[in-house]
Amino acid sequence: MSKDLDALIRLHKHRVDEKRRFLAELLDAIFNLEQQKEHLDNQILLEQKIAKNASEGVGMFYGAFAKEAVSKRDELLEQIAALERKIVEAKEQMRIEYKDLKVVEITQESRDQISAMEVSKTEQRILDELGQEAHRRRNV
Repeated sequence: MSKDLDALIRLHKHRVDEKRRFLAELLDAIFNLEQQKEHLDNQILLEQKIAKNASEGVGMFYGAFAKEAVSKRDELLEQIAALERKIVEAKEQMRIEYKDLKVVEITQESRDQISAMEVSKTEQRILDELGQEAHRRRNV
């Protein structure tokens, strides 16, 4: 019976590790998107300075750039929001899987304790019988 639970424990540990890796991938993806957004924001500020300091002819191109940059930033924000929802879901799935793992581990520990107590009782019974036999032989 113990072997069955050991296999189940390994399975749950594997599932928890998979969930943890998936969550790490999602967090890494959010980090990359946030880096892209930050880079885009810096690029917008730089282009604003250039357009402000440049002649009128160059400044007119800033409008098209700004429109495209804002559109790209909105798209990045939507992707980040979608990933954040996935992260919440992934955390919940990992929490459930971890809880299941702990239930099986606690059950295994309980079974191990019961088994150890049964072995101890058996050993004590044998020792008691040996002691009684030794006492009986001494009194005969």
